[in-house]
Amino acid sequence: MRIGEAAAAAGTTPRALRFYEERGLLAPCGRSPSGQREYGPGDVDRIRIIRDLLAHGFTVEDLRGVADRLHLLAADPPPPCGTGGVVGHRLAALDAEIDRLTRLREALALRTLGAPPGS
Repeated sequence: MRIGEAAAAAGTTPRALRFYEERGLLAPCGRSPSGQREYGPGDVDRIRIIRDLLAHGFTVEDLRGVADRLHLLAADPPPPCGTGGVVGHRLAALDAEIDRLTRLREALALRTLGAPPGS
């Protein structure tokens, strides 16, 4: 299937597919005799995995570091990832951001309401 069809099947845009390929998340695809990109069902599955991981807070850089193993997540059920490596780093980053936002909220509430939230 061509890039537009693959993008639509995965719920994204042709531009996103080119971006994933440029960043090493998606292997360069085959080309038709006229030079157009051609994708198969496995490519669409991988694109869906990439989109799902990005939606769950992973960054493109996170995924670049494990691009050679993304295909493992297509298994049914996918293997457990554990909490080390990329997952552990992303969880720590999310926890730090939650802490930062909580402190920011408390400071704003104290400044504007004159009292800590919940009092």
